[in-house]
Amino acid sequence: MEYTHLGRSGLSVSRLCLGTMNFGWKTDEDASHAIMDRALAEGVNFFDTANVYGFDAGKGRTEEVLGTWFAQGGERREKTVLATKVYGSMSDWPNDTFLSARNIIRACEGSLQRLQTDWIDLYQFHHVDLRTPWEEIWQACETLVAQGKVLYVGSSNHAAWQIVAANEAAARRHFMGLVSEQSIYNLLTREIELEVIPAAQHYGVGIIPWSPLHGGLLAGALEKSADGSRRFEGRAEKDLEENRPALEQYEAFCRESGSDPADVGLAWLLHQPAVTAPIVGPRTMAQFEGALGALGLRLDDEQLARLDEIFPGYRAAPMEYAW
Repeated sequence: MEYTHLGRSGLSVSRLCLGTMNFGWKTDEDASHAIMDRALAEGVNFFDTANVYGFDAGKGRTEEVLGTWFAQGGERREKTVLATKVYGSMSDWPNDTFLSARNIIRACEGSLQRLQTDWIDLYQFHHVDLRTPWEEIWQACETLVAQGKVLYVGSSNHAAWQIVAANEAAARRHFMGLVSEQSIYNLLTREIELEVIPAAQHYGVGIIPWSPLHGGLLAGALEKSADGSRRFEGRAEKDLEENRPALEQYEAFCRESGSDPADVGLAWLLHQPAVTAPIVGPRTMAQFEGALGALGLRLDDEQLARLDEIFPGYRAAPMEYAW
């Protein structure tokens, strides 16, 4: 397993991040525990969750599954870099949502209880809250850091200017600020190359891509659809049809190079600047094991250029659109 620092921090994390969104509702507790045990055995030390995960089984259920796993001991908690999130509504009451100081503090306490731990390594804002000032957000985070309940803070789904505003406000308070940004990023969705990635590089913020295979479209969707092993419906089916020409070229490229499409999609992200670790969110052990293959795949300059031809990206703004 390869490790890197999370942004400009001194925290070492694996180049793959285990996403746990399926745990506790699509993947039962025992199977979830087995995947997490296997992840640690393979050297994956970076686990991502959120307080609202659990869905059909109830909000908070996923954190509870991690909590029962930590409670088994065996240095599971000590070996894991644990990331969770705050923002989403945990009840119908108005102050149990967004990024008020009240919700940040209370949501953190709730997560700690469900996770059966004393601290969260990376506490992330699940979405931007434009109605709460950064001074208030950072005041709450400073309290949690001083109490030892949170060690680092990150964002998710934030625009570049919001990352700038956040870290400039933190600097005025002599607080570390954001060390990571979790964004959708994959060969099909490259908009963050315009401004988010340049801002992240400037401020030392590590990029943690979610949906690295675009809901499975970059994992051999055409072949799987043709042989009946995977059905795409609704929005996924529309995305597949809209991107069919590019996906046909992509899957042909993967066949020619002798590589699995999912491995290529993940490996491409590992070659991108500022990327710390793509999030892989398995439902099964087989899916987790499949993701490990990307770690040994190296793409040369010619292959990277060909992928850029198939899925054109962006230059950093304003060079993308200005003289």
